[in-house]
Amino acid sequence: MTTRSATVRQRPEHRQLLPRPRLIEGRPAGASGIRWDRITRFLVLGVCLLVLLLYVQPLVAIFSTRGEAATRKSELTKLQRENTALTGRVEALKSPAALEREARRLGMVKPGEKAYVIKGLPDSP
Repeated sequence: MTTRSATVRQRPEHRQLLPRPRLIEGRPAGASGIRWDRITRFLVLGVCLLVLLLYVQPLVAIFSTRGEAATRKSELTKLQRENTALTGRVEALKSPAALEREARRLGMVKPGEKAYVIKGLPDSP
């Protein structure tokens, strides 16, 4: 019968390691069951996701505003062209000849003239 000390290899004094902690049910003695490194990772990940979610709504608003600005700009260009055309028409209608032409188109006659209505004429080409 051999003693345990005979089977254990002796190390020199200066290289001896500290004894390993005894395992109790798969854990070192004094160790808690909480994995703080994992909890910390999940907390950091959660904070990053929260910050990302807080940035999503403003980014969506920025992109929708850009799209709306482009729509409004094209509408503004169209209205400016229409305004230019109407301003030109107003200037053209200030002349007496144009004013008389528009009044006759509306069916008006000068004082002292007689108006005649002819029915049954074919449409002019």
